[in-house]
Amino acid sequence: MELELRDILLAQKKAKDVIPASPLVRSSYFSRIIGSEILLKLENLQETGSFKVRGAYNRVSELAPEEKQRGVIAASAGNHAQGVAWACTRLGIKATIVMPEDVSIRKLLAVKDYGAEIILYGARFDEAYARALEISREAGHVFISAFADPFVIAGQGTVALELSEFQDRETAIVVPVGGGGLISGIAIAAKAIFPSVRVIGIQTKSCPSTIRSLQQGKPVSVEMHHTIADGIAVNRPGDLNFSLIQQLVDEVVDVDEEAIAAAILSLLDKASIVAEGAGAVPLAALMEGCITTKAKRYILIISGGNLEINTMDRILHRGSVKMGRLLRIEVDLLDVPGSLWKLMGIIAEEKANILHIFHDRFNLENPIQITRVKLNLETRGHDHATDLLTKLREAGYDVKQTS
Repeated sequence: MELELRDILLAQKKAKDVIPASPLVRSSYFSRIIGSEILLKLENLQETGSFKVRGAYNRVSELAPEEKQRGVIAASAGNHAQGVAWACTRLGIKATIVMPEDVSIRKLLAVKDYGAEIILYGARFDEAYARALEISREAGHVFISAFADPFVIAGQGTVALELSEFQDRETAIVVPVGGGGLISGIAIAAKAIFPSVRVIGIQTKSCPSTIRSLQQGKPVSVEMHHTIADGIAVNRPGDLNFSLIQQLVDEVVDVDEEAIAAAILSLLDKASIVAEGAGAVPLAALMEGCITTKAKRYILIISGGNLEINTMDRILHRGSVKMGRLLRIEVDLLDVPGSLWKLMGIIAEEKANILHIFHDRFNLENPIQITRVKLNLETRGHDHATDLLTKLREAGYDVKQTS
């Protein structure tokens, strides 16, 4: 099946009364610090918390009556699972989702709430994926791919139709890339509407499968490492997706974990937007200067907002360090009355906020009369943190900054 704009327009027509257009908002703050107009496409506000409902609904709605009777099966640890379960519930079709055994409880319960049968299998996604294919062959369920399917791609491409009035030669659309379903669909529609618009893909350095594939000229698998952008942790792009990316996408770059964490925090702090790691990578790439394509306007696809509660604290901590909002220091003090008070006085004068303090009198590295003090300080940014460190060192303290 050769995908064209008309396929995406048809997908939009089918979903018209089911999947609302997501908001597109301008960020004055990010526009100012980046130096270009920044628009945020908030797919995190879709009912399941991500864009995946678009492709899943379009694919499931294409099933023949006999296929609907057989039911569908998919493999996913998160957003695709919720999208398929949601679409099947809307259309009255039985859905089975195979998820890895270590899937988060939050995601598992979300899929269950949408009415799908859940099978837990394997320690990794690829094992769950293989099991889903096996069940599909044995039981006759229709397998719904997360990205390597023309109808899924067409459904994801409807995002670009909602951006048509902003597309021109001065615009770049910045898209997270995992298996390639979202960016290939967006690229088809965007380039058909205005061929000079730029489409830029963002991956994580922990799983740069599309980047490596582009370098080698064919889809290749890469070794996956842990990433907070787990929604785009796909070790190999789909064949059809890769072909479309080769033809239509202008640039694909990657970002590191600290940059992603900082972007999550920035979106929360400056725009009141909850984005998961995959949804934050477009902003991370711009803030880090990774994108070489220059544009007067960037449209960032905030692809999802399913951020795990139990990992949010760690993500925000890493983001705070990256942004200079959290300063962690160690200072050795003479263990006499007033020493700690004097140190805290300088910190108070510099208007830093003490979040945590640990007074370690038993540190074996120090002489018995010396106490090591560890502090976590909230600061206003890198300049404020630097000023505070300078003041402390001018006062005679040997300050060590820790990560």
